[in-house]
Amino acid sequence: MELAQRVQSLTPSSTLAITAKAKALRQQGHDVIALGAGEPDFNTPEYILDAAKESMDRGMTKYTPSGGIPELRKAITEKLKRDQQLTYDEDQVVVTTGAKHALFTLFQVLLNPGDEVVIPAPYWVSYPEQVKLAGGKPVFVKAREENDFKITREQLEQAVTSKTKAVIINSPSNPTGMMYSREELSEIGEVAKEKDILIVSDEIYEKLIYTEDPHVSIAQLSEDLYNRTILINGVSKSHSMTGWRIGYAVGNRDIIKAMTSMASHSTSNPTSIAQYGALAAYTNGEEEVEKMRNAFSERLDAFYDKLIDLPGISCVKPKGAFYLFPNVKEAASNCGFSNVDEFVKALLEEEKVALVPGSGFGAEENVRLSYATSMENLNEAAERIKKFIQKHQ
Repeated sequence: MELAQRVQSLTPSSTLAITAKAKALRQQGHDVIALGAGEPDFNTPEYILDAAKESMDRGMTKYTPSGGIPELRKAITEKLKRDQQLTYDEDQVVVTTGAKHALFTLFQVLLNPGDEVVIPAPYWVSYPEQVKLAGGKPVFVKAREENDFKITREQLEQAVTSKTKAVIINSPSNPTGMMYSREELSEIGEVAKEKDILIVSDEIYEKLIYTEDPHVSIAQLSEDLYNRTILINGVSKSHSMTGWRIGYAVGNRDIIKAMTSMASHSTSNPTSIAQYGALAAYTNGEEEVEKMRNAFSERLDAFYDKLIDLPGISCVKPKGAFYLFPNVKEAASNCGFSNVDEFVKALLEEEKVALVPGSGFGAEENVRLSYATSMENLNEAAERIKKFIQKHQ
């Protein structure tokens, strides 16, 4: 039976593929160090677990409103007011089955066949696939490494056409960990205003920042940008709740209403128990979040220094998230590999270190390494990568 054309054009997730390969090797008895995971290695904080258990005991195990329980939507508006000084009403919020589902649903309600979405590259692997599934066309703009993997105003101006519907901004970024400044966001916002396009602002890593520069949401910068921005966020990364699948979209009422209606015909509602866990995440203190952020910051500093000492590897130091995105083209070439993908494949087979090739993110010279693992694993991974390069040179 022939499958629908919409799925025949999809590119499999490189992050999930490398994770599956590493898991298979582990099951065969190999000592694999997996640096491909896009999730914190900490368990969900105890107070969130307790809140979820309590919700079950109280019988909160039934259907909820499709857009999320009112208490959680209110808590989200309070969080945005507290952290970003952004004021939203509850009917401007839709709670979704993860931030990924928020993006998927947004593109489904936003795009008509042929509509274009500007996507800075390197990009998170699911952006272009979700745009294609909605009948849209991804338009890639290469963010230069010398500009910390961030696009400029001039690049965006050149990419926008009469068919452009939106631009995606992911800050801090997956996979690069880079973060746009207020000034850089302002310039991008000016183009969005001039060209009358929407801004999809993915802020899922906004709590994981390792610099004195604060996180800035582009929606904060002006009334116009507030009105044309759909803000995407969730508790997966900030509160180590990846498996709970709670995200949200905030913004224009008509768009949020359409997303809520669509969710009612797809997921019905996010899991009730997980919603009460997310409610606890946003209504309690953030001591556990800060502990996790501090641990990531320490790992970043230690692992970054080891990484840039490796021959043929260069890396711009990230400011957020929990990824490093080094350029390994020279190392791969010096080791006799025709491309970085072959380098990554051999590293996994020979030294049992799993990285994600940058080709899946639109950057063929790079690899993504997650430092969401123990310092012991990071130190051992650095030694294995060093051994691998020395053996092949």
